[in-house]
Amino acid sequence: MQVIPAKNWAQQKSFLDLPWKIYQDDPYWVPQLRIEQSGLAGFKFFGHKDPFYERNECQAFLAVDGKNVLGRICAIWNRGHIDRYNDGVGFAGFFDCIDNTDAAQLLFDTAAGWLKERGCTVIRGPVNPSLNHTLGLLIDGFNSSPMFMMTYNPPYYEKLFEENGFRKTQDLYAYWGEIGMLPKVQQKLLPVCEQIKERTGATVRPANVKHFQRDVELFLNVYNKALTNTWGFVPMSKKEIGEMAFYLKFLIVPELAIAVEIDGKTAGASFTLPDYNPRIKAIGGRITPWNLFRLLRRKNDIKSIRVLSTNVMPEYQMLGLGLLLLNGLLPKVIESGITDAEFSWVLESNSFSRGSLEKGGAVRTKTYRVYDRKIDV
Repeated sequence: MQVIPAKNWAQQKSFLDLPWKIYQDDPYWVPQLRIEQSGLAGFKFFGHKDPFYERNECQAFLAVDGKNVLGRICAIWNRGHIDRYNDGVGFAGFFDCIDNTDAAQLLFDTAAGWLKERGCTVIRGPVNPSLNHTLGLLIDGFNSSPMFMMTYNPPYYEKLFEENGFRKTQDLYAYWGEIGMLPKVQQKLLPVCEQIKERTGATVRPANVKHFQRDVELFLNVYNKALTNTWGFVPMSKKEIGEMAFYLKFLIVPELAIAVEIDGKTAGASFTLPDYNPRIKAIGGRITPWNLFRLLRRKNDIKSIRVLSTNVMPEYQMLGLGLLLLNGLLPKVIESGITDAEFSWVLESNSFSRGSLEKGGAVRTKTYRVYDRKIDV
């Protein structure tokens, strides 16, 4: 048994193929889109590398026994995080492994060693590859498939992390609500929102279909600035925003993306995405022209949604504008025939958002954990 870097085409293919081996008998697993995984793991796809790696570095590794691949991991040196927090934290992501503590230990130790060479003193994960993408180890809520762009793993992964010295640093939650809750929520929100509008002069609008790319970038800029004080957050670069906006414009239903404005300035924005995961499962995570058509056609037919992000610019926070965004979304949700929604992810430390969701009747259905482990120096 040994760990090798995934450098050539065959090794990188083995890295991307491994989840199909690990999860082949798991009815709840949904494959990640292979194209997306390739770029985020630092591989070049048709000569293109994800803009996250213009500044940051990573190295993918495989645990092998002869020709048999046992596990994978990606060590990620996030310079943006180091510059912002100066805490010596490096990251590990894209972890998958058979139920074998020795194989997991080799992967974790190899990733830690690679990060140690770059001056890191702590390894944190799973993060794939940053907080602006997917993260967290599922530790509770294994009785259903994940929502779009959320992680999933077997229950034994928690044991592999904790037996190898990792300890909890932060939990993230997913909350669920169904359409039957909305009349009661609307009844509570309406008078409060009228007062907020009267006090602030705020207005709510949907994304502009004619200038959709521009609006998506605008909404992402709000996200980038609004999360400045969020645990572990590192703002995206201009190129990262541009690339994410390019992909999101195909995925977002315009009516379910809204902004709140004050004096003509965008003060907040909310993203909601249909749950594409059943379709991704049907196409096996592989994108071909026909599969792309199957994935994106008639998006309004998808009746489960993920409320991905509701953000307010720092200078407008504490004015209640988040409630305006939620209230502005409700009529569109009802009109679209949406049946249920997941609010994810919500940080354990974000007591305000958690309290608001719980008061509205949302139920916590999944818990994801981010771990830290000290790197011996």
